[in-house]
Amino acid sequence: METEMSYGNDYHYLPVTSLESGAGQEVQPDLFSQTIQIVNVALVGDPGQGEWVLVDAGMPKSADAIIAACERRFGANSRPNGIVLTHGHFDHVGAIIELVRHWDVPVFAHELEMPYLTGKQSYSAPDPTVEGGMVAKMSMIFPIEPINLGQRVEKLPSDGTIPIMPQWRWIHTPGHTPGHISLFRESDSSLIAGDAFVTVKQDSLYKVVTQEQEINGPPRYLTPDWQAAWESVKKLQALSPAVAVTGHGLPITGELLSDGLQKLDDEFDQIAIPDYGK
Repeated sequence: METEMSYGNDYHYLPVTSLESGAGQEVQPDLFSQTIQIVNVALVGDPGQGEWVLVDAGMPKSADAIIAACERRFGANSRPNGIVLTHGHFDHVGAIIELVRHWDVPVFAHELEMPYLTGKQSYSAPDPTVEGGMVAKMSMIFPIEPINLGQRVEKLPSDGTIPIMPQWRWIHTPGHTPGHISLFRESDSSLIAGDAFVTVKQDSLYKVVTQEQEINGPPRYLTPDWQAAWESVKKLQALSPAVAVTGHGLPITGELLSDGLQKLDDEFDQIAIPDYGK
């Protein structure tokens, strides 16, 4: 019998948003970044072709907004071939159960993320004392209990392929979480980075609200392994991406991306790693 899917007991709507909320940006003809509150979901697929995939599942209580954005892009009642998760933090799986029920599609994630997606393990608590602004202080109210997707979530194949995204491969980019992945397409050097790096200083409320663009490391208040996070940035920088969609902040291309990633790699200890806190 299939396990009943459930969110953690601490799941709740979070009243945080940015000026970009509700806006979307086409990054490639078949790659679209949609902002919902303070996080992005990626819509991968050509609107004319009918086949598409959703990457990540937004904030708690955001299913209706995500479905509406997908239907604007792909047509009424369209459904994806599945959902790929970069990781299982609350702001990337916030609407996953409603979406799975609505579309009846499979979910894929890295093997090391499974305990957090099948109700077995909680992430470590956010660190509200970490160097940073208001968002870091608010992080104590963020949900950290695991969600349980039961048999609806499948492990990604270990060879880097993604069954529902033939042109893309996944890259293990841990640090922010143990099973964090980024997605890369060689043919046009497109990157979906998740939270391996972001394009906004995610712990500053002003910058989150205004989406002032700057390449930064993963959100500080929820990143337990900074050495691994640095290695992950090196791995992505070595790919020389031409465009990147990140979990937070606006999509980034060209020299802004290449120079910003180079600087982040060179100065990760100053830019990303907090001076105090975890």
